[in-house]
Amino acid sequence: MQDHPGDLIDLHGDCANCFGLCCVALPFTASADFALDKDAGTPCRNLQDDHRCGIHARLRQSGFSGCTVYDCFGAGQKVSQVTFAGKDWRAASREHARRMFDIFPAVRQLHELLWYLTEALTLPAARPVHAELRELRDETDALTRRTAEELASLDVAAHRQKVNVLLLRTSELARAGVRGRKKERRGADLMGARLRGADLRGANLRGAYLIAADLTGADLRGADLIGADLRDTDLTDADLTGAFFLTQPQLNAARGSAGTRLPASVGRPVHWTAER
Repeated sequence: MQDHPGDLIDLHGDCANCFGLCCVALPFTASADFALDKDAGTPCRNLQDDHRCGIHARLRQSGFSGCTVYDCFGAGQKVSQVTFAGKDWRAASREHARRMFDIFPAVRQLHELLWYLTEALTLPAARPVHAELRELRDETDALTRRTAEELASLDVAAHRQKVNVLLLRTSELARAGVRGRKKERRGADLMGARLRGADLRGANLRGAYLIAADLTGADLRGADLIGADLRDTDLTDADLTGAFFLTQPQLNAARGSAGTRLPASVGRPVHWTAER
């Protein structure tokens, strides 16, 4: 792997090479995000025989906005084509299907960690830990390529903690170079907070609850957004240039505008303009 944002392209879902795993393996509950209940291991009623979604073009209008937020970080095609060598769960035994569905969430977690580690290697300020980041990224990638039996017994939580220690060091190095006061908001309850125009440059917003918060015009340059809950957060005209550890699912769950400035690692959600 090379250390540039292009590496992140391989960490997005590729539905054409997946057996619809997120539409089968994962459960969801009838809510504002999903129009119905579905048990883990049960195919969504909208999943077609070719593993494509029958209402993909109108998911949000049909009450499945949660599907438009989700991204498997490339775990779906990894499990489908690498772990199980392209063997479709529909044509396999029930045990094969069960193992595939059980393993998918674990590989998804590993791929999310690969996203963070790969992005960390693009941060010049984190150069002092680049060697460790590369080593841990390669180790994580190797874990995703283990056999189904090995993945089933893998302690993903322990590995996540190991990665987190290094990501914390990366965050400290990256934010140290941001001018101005760096607010400490790790895990803060900021649900519905009025933060219009707030100066959050270099802020630590790890795991912060920003549900329905108003961040219109806020300055989030160089902020650490790993694990921040951005559901229905208003990012209209906010500046997230240089913000790091921000994922596409987080951004998809938020609201924004054409004036929202984003880091190169993520794309502007289509529904931001479509719903206005």
